[in-house]
Amino acid sequence: MKNPTITINADFDLEERVQMARDNFKVHGYNCCQSVLLAYADVIGIDPETAAVLTSGFGGGMGRLREVCGSVSAMFMAAGFISPAADPSIKTDRTANYALIQELAGKFREQNGSIVCKELLGLAPRSTIESPEPSDRTPEYYRKRPCEDLIACSARILGEKLKSAASH
Repeated sequence: MKNPTITINADFDLEERVQMARDNFKVHGYNCCQSVLLAYADVIGIDPETAAVLTSGFGGGMGRLREVCGSVSAMFMAAGFISPAADPSIKTDRTANYALIQELAGKFREQNGSIVCKELLGLAPRSTIESPEPSDRTPEYYRKRPCEDLIACSARILGEKLKSAASH
């Protein structure tokens, strides 16, 4: 399979997209991964329904496993549109894609200290898995979590990278 030709539409206002990602989470109730990818679905050329379905299991650090932050996972998904590596036989493409993933993770980690959900939320390490049932989205839920700001951080990092990639 050869890499598709992908056109990134860089004609967007970065801060509007960051706010859109925040609103996707706090106003519309999407998970952290959905919130970020939906904010840029049109920019990378995927329909919102596909973006919402694709990212639906990545909330809560991947299905509430509290592993990699969903907003970070969204950046990684979008990285495939910035630096595609669809053909596994092209090692240079895969290397470039992995380098981009590491760059995005590094920027997020630099600003937040980790890319791991449980560490970002300040949760003690546990050996048991949390209930798969999502928490109710109440004012208290939003008050006690940094998720909205983490989503904004990922949305900003991703938006900057998309603008940069489109200009090259």
